[in-house]
Amino acid sequence: MRTLISDVALKRPRTRVVYFTVLAVTTVVVAAVFLYPLYWMATAGLKTPADFAAQSVTVLPKDPGLSAYADAWSHMRIPHYFVNTVYYAAGGWLVQVVVDVSAAYALSKLRPMFGGLIFAGMLATLMLPVAALLVPAYLTVTDVPLVHLNLLNSPWGLWLPAAANGFNIYVLKRFFDHIPHEILEAAAMDGASRQKTLTRIVLPLSRPVLAVISIFSIIGMWKDFLWPMLVMQDPDKQTLSVALQRLSASSQVPPTEMIAGLTIAAVPMIVVFVIFQRHILGGLSAGAVKG
Repeated sequence: MRTLISDVALKRPRTRVVYFTVLAVTTVVVAAVFLYPLYWMATAGLKTPADFAAQSVTVLPKDPGLSAYADAWSHMRIPHYFVNTVYYAAGGWLVQVVVDVSAAYALSKLRPMFGGLIFAGMLATLMLPVAALLVPAYLTVTDVPLVHLNLLNSPWGLWLPAAANGFNIYVLKRFFDHIPHEILEAAAMDGASRQKTLTRIVLPLSRPVLAVISIFSIIGMWKDFLWPMLVMQDPDKQTLSVALQRLSASSQVPPTEMIAGLTIAAVPMIVVFVIFQRHILGGLSAGAVKG
C-alpha cells in the first residue's frame, strides 16, 4: 500500500479520476515551486542585459545566448575558484570522515569512560545556532590552543571546525550500535586488532551511512559561505561562493554574468544530489545489518 486510498476504492472509476487528478495537480504545483527558481536562474544567464533589465517578466529569453556564461567563466576566474572549492570540499570530506568515524566507533564499541557525557555534549552542539559559534570558532582558528597556530588563509581553518560535526557522529554511532557484537568478538578471537576490525569489518558494513555523511560533507563544504568568508581572506584562496559575492559587491560585473556564474557554481551540487538521492534516503534509514 503506497497511498491513503485502498485498492478497493481505487477500482471505482470516479475515485480513480479524483485521486489521479489531485495527485497530478499537487505534483505539478510542488515541482513548479521548487524548480522555477532554478529555471529562472539558468535562463537569466541566457538573456541580454537589456532583456534582463526589462520590467516585463518573460518566461523564455527573447534572444538567448551563451555569452554571459562564457564571460563569467573567463572574466570571473571561475576555473580557479572552482579548483579551490573542489580542493577544500575533498579535504573537508576526508577530515570529517576520519574524525567522525573514529569518534563514533569509540563511543559505540570501545565504550570510553564518560562516553555518554561526551556524546551528550556533542549532541548539545546541534542545539546552538551557527551564529553563536562564529566568534569562539574564529578566535580558536586565529590562535589554536596549545600549538598557537594561526589558521587564517589555511585549508585547515575550514577542515578542522567542519570535522566537529555532531550530526555525522550521531548518525554513525546509531549505525554502529546495530552492528552485532558477535561479529567483532569473532574478529578479536581471530587475532584482529581494533584498528583492523574497524577498517576490515565495520567500515565495509557501513557503506550506506558513509555515503550519506560523505554527500552531506561535500555539499556542506561546497555551499558554505559565511565561515569561508571569515577564514579565507586572501582573494586567491577563496571558495567559489565567496569569490562570486565579492565580485558582485564590486559592481563591475553585469547582472547576467553574475547569475551565469551562480548557475555554474550550483550545477555540480545539483548533479550530486540527483545522482545520490537514493543513497541519502537509504543510508539514513539503514539502522541494522542484514544477515
